[in-house]
Amino acid sequence: MTRLLIISCCATVFINLTAAQAEDRPNIILLMGDDHGWEETGYNGHPYVQTPVLDEMAATGLRLDRFYAAHPNCSPTRGSVLTGRHPIRYGTFSPNWSIRPEEITIAHLLREAGYTTGHFGKWHVGPVKATSPTNPGAMGFDEWLSHDNFFELNPVLSRNGGPPTRIDGESSGVLIDETIRFIKKSTQRDTPFLAVVWFGSPHEPYSGLPQDLALYDDLPTRYAEQVVSLTSNETGTQIQRPLREVLRERYAEITAMDRAIGTLREYLERSGLRENTLLWYNSDNGTPPSGLADTPLRGLKGTLYDGGIRVPGVLEWPAHISTPRSTQLPTVTSDILPTLAAIAGQAIPERPLDGINLMPLINGTMIARPSPLFFWSFNSDSLNDQARDPYINYDLQVGTTPLVKLMNGLPTRNFQNIHYRTIETQDFLGPRVILDHHYKLVINGATDSDTELFHLGDDPAETHNLAADEPAIVIALAKQLRGWQASTLNSLTGADYR
Repeated sequence: MTRLLIISCCATVFINLTAAQAEDRPNIILLMGDDHGWEETGYNGHPYVQTPVLDEMAATGLRLDRFYAAHPNCSPTRGSVLTGRHPIRYGTFSPNWSIRPEEITIAHLLREAGYTTGHFGKWHVGPVKATSPTNPGAMGFDEWLSHDNFFELNPVLSRNGGPPTRIDGESSGVLIDETIRFIKKSTQRDTPFLAVVWFGSPHEPYSGLPQDLALYDDLPTRYAEQVVSLTSNETGTQIQRPLREVLRERYAEITAMDRAIGTLREYLERSGLRENTLLWYNSDNGTPPSGLADTPLRGLKGTLYDGGIRVPGVLEWPAHISTPRSTQLPTVTSDILPTLAAIAGQAIPERPLDGINLMPLINGTMIARPSPLFFWSFNSDSLNDQARDPYINYDLQVGTTPLVKLMNGLPTRNFQNIHYRTIETQDFLGPRVILDHHYKLVINGATDSDTELFHLGDDPAETHNLAADEPAIVIALAKQLRGWQASTLNSLTGADYR
């Protein structure tokens, strides 16, 4: 069944929405930081980072204290936000693996529901140029001002697939200015809007405004003695710099992003839109090695310990969240699509989803998550062994926007995806996790010695392996995890599109 036919079938289920119901549909703004770690907010107790706006959102809205990115790296998590599905289902294995054109996104669903849809900032699930079959327009957005990967001050962005153009200014502020223009146009048309704003901050190589850098002039001198590797702004290759300099610029980016979010909130308030606008902030993965000062969590970006996948999560929606709340229920980026589909009165796609509808949590009636969370970094050996049968023509996967980071000599603005026709035993390998409320099973290899079990309620730092003490729990969780992997691999073969 084609994507358009599926969307049309979903829409007909709700064609009899009353005018009153349609008017009640909220505006929706999804904000996402880039490499913003869970600990890097004031409300989570960071000793240096200043985030007064996010702190206020956490104090007035719903604070998701155990919010997770679906993957410990960028592109895969972005795919999960768009689709409600784990990225391995459609071959977005790691950064610079694109989404597949047949995927149904939240932008498709909300546009069918009468929303105006816009994307602003980092895309990173395919090129943003006009000919790409996975650019924001192809994936459901009416308009976009976007970048293939990451950007810094004075970003160079593509508008609706056109030639990349420099826009002067601090990048987060630039995106919010564009978002506000989009909102003004949408409200003039008297239509609800979906604005997806994916910041370039605080991803390396880092740069900041003098006013923001000055806030971090007094970072401890001990960080000057440590040296970290990161990308050069000039060459795109790896360089080494003192950690103190890097943290100063990184934290300046976080504060500038926070200020831009404040500008958006102030506009919503002035315009009378704040009451019925859902504003949701999260990050795409944990803190990278180049940006770590201190964290209570184990692991970093790229790992499946909580330091790699647990991220800030906070949402405001005054019409439904009138009293500040926090929750310890595990939630994940894959929950965004089913939640927004329910809000907009759209049926979810008829294919396996990995997220759930969080409206009961938003309304205060959900006391436990009904299903576990699953995480998986695909076995890279399987990718090396798989015959390279491109899913999308190579020329269509070449990006056009600078700044260009080089990994293994290849520009990270270019993408790939492959047909994966045959599933082998080794395809089940790779680091993988099942998280069932407090119990978290981590399997890093193929033997029992690679298995760890943690009780996150008692041990949030994941220091005490309970696998030997709780063999029955390990067996039960491992069985569920294997079953989920089988479903995910079936999707990878393209079965969901047939």
